[in-house]
Amino acid sequence: MAEKPAFRTAFKRRRCLVVAGGFYEWKRENGKTPYYFRLKDSSPFAFAGLWDRWEKGEEPVESCTLLTCEANGGVAAVHDRMPVILKPEDYARWLDPEEQRRTEALMRLLAPLPDEWLSAQPVRKLVNNPRNEDPRCIERVA
Repeated sequence: MAEKPAFRTAFKRRRCLVVAGGFYEWKRENGKTPYYFRLKDSSPFAFAGLWDRWEKGEEPVESCTLLTCEANGGVAAVHDRMPVILKPEDYARWLDPEEQRRTEALMRLLAPLPDEWLSAQPVRKLVNNPRNEDPRCIERVA
């Protein structure tokens, strides 16, 4: 990512935090079963992200991407990768423009959280439709 042309400049100059309360991954078992992952204490957290802006026609285009890493033990039972969730003590370092010269230090932040930090539960397939913004999306199903 630090060397790929599509992300190199954003990695150096346009890092961001994307705040969330959880994330979904799909396990392939009898079709695809969605799972909802969150911190065990249910507190919000921040994903490591990159943003960019470019000109396309009359309107500028702004976009954002979440970075992923190898899954920790808990997520690996469902999927082989997971979004990078930064520890709160690393937020300032991730956003610090002076860190652009310290690529290796930034890359070390892009690691999975310890297994015991996350909880997972299967949820309804209604999460497969982005129009569904409903508390039922995160309710456990049997």
